[in-house]
Amino acid sequence: MSTTSSETPVPVHAWMPSSPCGSRCLPPKAPGVSAVVVAIRWFLVASALMTAPLLTAGCVMPQTWRTGLQRRYAAMLLRCVGLRLEVVDHRGKRRHEGGILVVAGHVSWTDVLVLSALHPASFVARADLLDWPILGSLARRMRIVPIDRHDLRALPGTVAATATRLRDGERVAAFPEGTTWCGRAYGGFRPALFQAAIDAECPVQPVSLRYTMRGGELTTGPCFVGEETIGGSIRRIIRHKGVVAEVRLAPIEYPGESRRDLAARCERAVRGSEPIDLAAHDILDPTREPAQRTGTRIETEERLIA
Repeated sequence: MSTTSSETPVPVHAWMPSSPCGSRCLPPKAPGVSAVVVAIRWFLVASALMTAPLLTAGCVMPQTWRTGLQRRYAAMLLRCVGLRLEVVDHRGKRRHEGGILVVAGHVSWTDVLVLSALHPASFVARADLLDWPILGSLARRMRIVPIDRHDLRALPGTVAATATRLRDGERVAAFPEGTTWCGRAYGGFRPALFQAAIDAECPVQPVSLRYTMRGGELTTGPCFVGEETIGGSIRRIIRHKGVVAEVRLAPIEYPGESRRDLAARCERAVRGSEPIDLAAHDILDPTREPAQRTGTRIETEERLIA
């Protein structure tokens, strides 16, 4: 999860992810809402953030109740910043119980809200986020798995920590591109974190995420790239009108023995440039029920990833 970005940053090492996307990727002029709507959205966001600590009060409510509340809280925050969520489910009837690694392309800080609205998860996020005054407190409550992108030697520790969470039955979400892109262009999936799924022998849920206008055309409006600060990004996004976060849940991928192969399979599933070969997914898991070829569009408030 990225919280700051820079115009074409210089990589510290060969593994260091970077993106050429910047302010030039933003639309020149996006439809905006009135000043009254902006003021209402700010009030709702501030009110929601003040109640955030209640969502992590583990001793107050059962885990199932807290999970449902966190999911609805994330969906509410999306609405507060003016984003409508639509989901297409290609997973079929079978659901996985236990630890699972959720992977998606990375466009904006709003990606975290989108995935949390589907089902709360621990996120693999940049380590310095913990030091931020406000976001750091939220990150600690979300129990992020920190990753130091500048220190390649710390990567095995991040992979091991992620594998431990997965073995313990947790849902962990990661953005294998390692940084944000504008949504029209995107980076490749780095295979390192997929080793955690192999080590924990748990499946991976690929999630395709893109932002469109209500007419269906792709928009880069919500992207968080370039030199923009998190505050500036929130102010810009909260003025947008008619933006939809479109999510497609691809069939589950099973780990196998090669993290490169697993990363490549998940990237193909996320990009959706080729039709999903549902028969191949069923072969990977002989017990899997055949997936439906037609996705079902659902509203997140009515259903979650189970």
